[in-house]
Amino acid sequence: MKLQRLLAVAKKEFIHVIRDWRSLFLSLAIPVILIMLFGYALTLDLRKVPTVVWDQSQSAQSRDLLSLYSGSPYFSIIGYYDNYKALQLDLDRGKAMVAIVIPSDFAQKIIAQKPVTVQIIGDGSDANTSRLAMGYAATVAMIYSADITTKRLQLSGRANLLPPVEMVTRSWYNPDLRSQNVIIPGIIAIVMVVIAAMLTSVTIAKEWETGTMEQLISTPLKGPELIIGKVIPYFVIGMADVAIAVAMGKWLFNVPIVGNAGLLFAMAAIFLTGALFWGMSLSIILKSQVLANQIAIVSGYLPTLILSGFVFAIENMPGPIQCITYVVPARYFIAILRGIYLKGIGLEILWLDALLLSVYAIFMVFLAHRKFKFKLE
Repeated sequence: MKLQRLLAVAKKEFIHVIRDWRSLFLSLAIPVILIMLFGYALTLDLRKVPTVVWDQSQSAQSRDLLSLYSGSPYFSIIGYYDNYKALQLDLDRGKAMVAIVIPSDFAQKIIAQKPVTVQIIGDGSDANTSRLAMGYAATVAMIYSADITTKRLQLSGRANLLPPVEMVTRSWYNPDLRSQNVIIPGIIAIVMVVIAAMLTSVTIAKEWETGTMEQLISTPLKGPELIIGKVIPYFVIGMADVAIAVAMGKWLFNVPIVGNAGLLFAMAAIFLTGALFWGMSLSIILKSQVLANQIAIVSGYLPTLILSGFVFAIENMPGPIQCITYVVPARYFIAILRGIYLKGIGLEILWLDALLLSVYAIFMVFLAHRKFKFKLE
């Protein structure tokens, strides 16, 4: 393999990329679109859940309870009603997600120091959000109950009773539990897979469809020189997209890199190499731009989105599905990204993920070379 011929192919491909300004624009615009779409729309944080209330008691005690909900950042009381039908109507329309029903004897039982039940109704059609909202609603009620108990002890002249065990929680690496801090690193993997699928999956297929592959074969070019030379421009574009994603994560969503930024870009380069040569392999095998592009996006984007741990925790998946995730390279890359972004750790801990990622990249390079050689025979 001669460097001069390889650079000649790379230069030729750069010219094609520059002339095809629409594809070049898309390759740079897609990261911006995906980061803004996922960063703003895909959020797991629970804030201002629309809540409706039926306060049958209409007492000072019930208003004290409701003030805790209205003052909480997790709930937003949007309406007060006097019947179940009105509550159900708002839940049916999706206008409200939680309904609170306070019984008419609420104040009397509080004064008489008897237990009283408050009904919390959640919209179970959105199971995850409803589960979180119901949990927060129960916590607010527990705070109110503890406050009443404390006041009763103070009025009786007794000291406050301390619980025998006090749990103090603290979240490391992401103290505010911001979902953007977890989502933004994963978006980098999504961006790279989409860009690689869109660009390299059509390179060789385009040569076959336009009839220029025969001319390239008749030249002194060798297979590795042609394949690697064609990948170089898209590798440069892919790394530029990584830089865009990192910059937007920092300045738009305030997600800083705690660890080594150089290690992040090095791991991104390895993952990008594997993704690019996977798209190249499909382009070689299928010889159709449309078919190769579609299969590259489906085989790259969907596993990265669903089976990599980006959105859904792998530990919660069924056993057979968890086994499948081991062959999804984005699983290791996202683990590396989150380790560098959130924990600030390096290869002393991430070495196995980095090794498996390197094996994936080397295998994809080898696969593309073998498939191209087989097509020429």
